[in-house]
Amino acid sequence: MRIEEFDYELPKSLIAQKPAGRRDSSRLLVVHRDKNEDGSWADVRIEHRHFFDILEYLKEGDCLVLNDSKVIPARLFGRKALKDAVTGGQSKGAHVEFLLIKRVGGGDTWEVMVRPGRRLKPGDDVIFSGPGSDLDGGPLLKAHILDFGADGTRIVEFEYEGIFMERLEEIGSMPLPPYIERPSDDDDKDRYQTVYCREEGSVAAPTAGLHFTDELLEAAKAKGVELAYVTLHVGIGTFRPVKVENIEEHHMHFEEYSVPAEAAETINRAKREGRRVISVGTTSTRTVESAAYYDEDCICADGSRGCWQVKEGPGSTGIFIYPGYEWKIIDSLITNFHLPKSTLLMLISALYDREKILEVYEEAVREEYRFFSYGDAMFIE
Repeated sequence: MRIEEFDYELPKSLIAQKPAGRRDSSRLLVVHRDKNEDGSWADVRIEHRHFFDILEYLKEGDCLVLNDSKVIPARLFGRKALKDAVTGGQSKGAHVEFLLIKRVGGGDTWEVMVRPGRRLKPGDDVIFSGPGSDLDGGPLLKAHILDFGADGTRIVEFEYEGIFMERLEEIGSMPLPPYIERPSDDDDKDRYQTVYCREEGSVAAPTAGLHFTDELLEAAKAKGVELAYVTLHVGIGTFRPVKVENIEEHHMHFEEYSVPAEAAETINRAKREGRRVISVGTTSTRTVESAAYYDEDCICADGSRGCWQVKEGPGSTGIFIYPGYEWKIIDSLITNFHLPKSTLLMLISALYDREKILEVYEEAVREEYRFFSYGDAMFIE
């Protein structure tokens, strides 16, 4: 398939720069995937609602899969350290920006994007100080450039006192995506996180979950909806465009995930009993589809033998889901509106139909839905 087949026109004015006033007050576009008698897709049927109406579309027995990864304040602004040839001391040099991508090897070594990259080479140091501080008071973080990474990144080792995440909280900023054309502020530290985030490690939010409130989740449970929390730490691949003409040639960046035993059992029981598994976001989708395996020995509620199940435990995935993919676990999807020509648009096209999805997007543009991370939501029922 060609990349042009996943393009659409989007006015810049529809790219949300701020979140909705209340999480669940975002608009909700509901897509009903009806079929004709011959099994082909019927005409697109859409409802325009608000996200707090999602309870009307969730049924008793549904299993809702959510990604509980927490965004770290991964954007850092520092200065290149200049060494005095006489005294051996350090002074502040050129301004440098870091975006942490992922931890390498489980210690204090990270792969980072740097800007401007030409200023940093192995052997250089970068210093990061807190607000109002300077080198005389000592930097809160120091980064030693160890090596070049892939695609222009750097491999760095951090030096600090205390706890690394506490230092990040003091001096880091939330890594808002580039289409949000403003600096991050204090509100983003709350609103660019889901209310159920727990496991630190993402550099981008699993944005479909931003619409849920604690009250909405409690109401879903009261209705008999089961919740299963998995973890996938969202990496920088979220920001990287598809650069090949033939999408089958695109390679995804690997991301780390984990499926707790409790979540696996909840999902697997739903599959055995023929209940819907609904993913909240594309990251939850990629997690459970990556962890899927076919269990020939499991007995389903209807007495048949064999079904798809989810394996518990940690893993790493570079799964790329596009039209033609054979779905194993996910039945329905709650998601935001995605960038043109993106792998996320390809994923939702695989769940429904590429042409139908583009029809839905055209309708969303006509109705002036808000797009991307802080935008409105869609439920592909």
